[in-house]
Amino acid sequence: MTQFMHSRLARVLWISAAFYAGACLAQPSFAAQGDAATDYPSKPIRFIVPFVPGGGTDTAARVIGKKLTDAWGQQVVVDNRPGAAGAIALATTAAAIPDGYTICVISASQTVNSATNPQLTYDLEKDLQGITQAVSLFYVLSVGNSVPATSVKELIAYAKANPGKLNFGSSGTRGLQHFAGEMFNHLAGVKLTHVPFKGGAALVVAMAAGEIQVGFLALVNVRPHVARGRVRVLAITAKQRAPVLPDVPTIAEAGVPGYEIDQWHGVVTGAKVPRAVVRKLSKAIGEAIRSPEAVQRLSADGSTPVGSSPEQFAAHIKSEIAKWRMLVKDAGLALH
Repeated sequence: MTQFMHSRLARVLWISAAFYAGACLAQPSFAAQGDAATDYPSKPIRFIVPFVPGGGTDTAARVIGKKLTDAWGQQVVVDNRPGAAGAIALATTAAAIPDGYTICVISASQTVNSATNPQLTYDLEKDLQGITQAVSLFYVLSVGNSVPATSVKELIAYAKANPGKLNFGSSGTRGLQHFAGEMFNHLAGVKLTHVPFKGGAALVVAMAAGEIQVGFLALVNVRPHVARGRVRVLAITAKQRAPVLPDVPTIAEAGVPGYEIDQWHGVVTGAKVPRAVVRKLSKAIGEAIRSPEAVQRLSADGSTPVGSSPEQFAAHIKSEIAKWRMLVKDAGLALH
């Protein structure tokens, strides 16, 4: 009996010692994360943009990058990596060293791509993590001069009376502009033909030239052509009217109930980046986009600062992917 008690006591002491040793070994990991956040950033940050310079996503990244550079005294270098509807940029971010020195701006288009493209080399929800949704942004539903419509209802009536005559452009298949048009088709009961272009700039030029008739475009890109009388704005894709265009109705209130598209921009990084670093980035980016200078710069393009938490942004990404998968199913879209 005594021998049994000694044996049992020895086992308890061994387990306790092993647990204590494991806890001690775990300490450097927690300390390392804390140190990483305390010292972060101690070198330049690479800020990847999935599109060419000049667009709304690039503009948002450069506004954020400048504010972070000013606040931290470390250079935030914007690195434009266009191609494959953002897949190249996101794959590069997912594969980077998980230290928080590679971040990537994304837009709602990347959730469309994740919802519809089974050949992606990364999983947006598993291989990357959200830092913050930076801004909310709308498209403007625009038509060229060849379309005799001055309202959404007139556009729908004209499209139904002239099947096959109208097309809409996008910056590429499986992008948000593509799905903005497909959602309009589905909810309005029309059939505008999709014509993809290699980038938003080419799309706007084609619309101004009359090569396409309808577009869901960023305000910053379409505004010069509206001023020249080549393009007319009928409505915006947002849920509510925008302060920058107070007299322009939403598509939903103009005749297509339930229609809403948000061309948001956010920032992500690799899934294994320490959470403390992600929170530090989230806080700093939120402060950056809410600064008076950033608000003034972004509001001219119709952007509204958001600055959500990492958890809120992760939930938003998840809901967006689910929404686009549902549209593909409900509208019976055949994506090529």
